[in-house]
Amino acid sequence: DQLDTLLDEAARSQMTLREALAFLVTREIARRDERRISMAGKIAQFPFVRELDGFDFDAQPSLDQRQIRELATCRWIAHGDTVLFLGPPGTGKTHLAVALGREAIRQNHSVQFVTAATLVAMLAKAHDDGSLEKQLTTLSRPKLLIIDELGYLPFEANAAHLFFQLVSQRYERGSI
Repeated sequence: DQLDTLLDEAARSQMTLREALAFLVTREIARRDERRISMAGKIAQFPFVRELDGFDFDAQPSLDQRQIRELATCRWIAHGDTVLFLGPPGTGKTHLAVALGREAIRQNHSVQFVTAATLVAMLAKAHDDGSLEKQLTTLSRPKLLIIDELGYLPFEANAAHLFFQLVSQRYERGSI
């Protein structure tokens, strides 16, 4: 059905065979890319969809918009650097993290989103059932691991130790 529609569109536009093939290939590449981005977004487990264009920089005048736009290039991910957003609740930290995560996906980086509370619970469960190394390996796979609400609640000593193990394992392997 879709091929017929595209062929009809090519015929209406009176494209040459070469132009029609280029048109079809371009459309197919775009369709596959959209599907890849959609699937990677589901795998990342973002809590919602947010884009950088939807962020109200006027509401956060102390935020350097140029620096955020630079982060959107994702060069920091390629270098394995870490970015930390600090601020009180309601300032847009999660919005920016999700938007940058979605941009990273568009640029072919693997991404995982998790809250700090969920992360610590996952690590504690894995520690208790003897699968900590496997869980640490799994959490080290994404090129970018977004940990939301870090610092919202204090970690107990054991949780802090497990969190440090994850950060240590990810060191120079991926961005946080």
